[in-house]
Amino acid sequence: MNVDTLIWDKLSRVVMTLLVLASLVWGAVLYFPLMHQNEAMRQQIIQLDQQIEHEEIVNRELRLEIDALKSDPKTVERLAREQLGLAKPNETVIRFDVSH
Repeated sequence: MNVDTLIWDKLSRVVMTLLVLASLVWGAVLYFPLMHQNEAMRQQIIQLDQQIEHEEIVNRELRLEIDALKSDPKTVERLAREQLGLAKPNETVIRFDVSH
């Protein structure tokens, strides 16, 4: 009977060891894809942070331009001349061809 107990003890240890190893392997199989997904999401966060920073700079520039248009009549006049080709009464607009 002593031999049977030793066999069952060894068998129990082997089974427990195999169960622990199987659990570790299963955990690794589940963990590694999540680790890869986590890294991809971190890269996406970095990219989105850079995009946010760029858009904030553009937003600041546009706000400055809006403030200038609201408060500075010379800015409005300059843009009307440059972008719309407008002139004051009795002024002549001369355009130069700079493509050559």
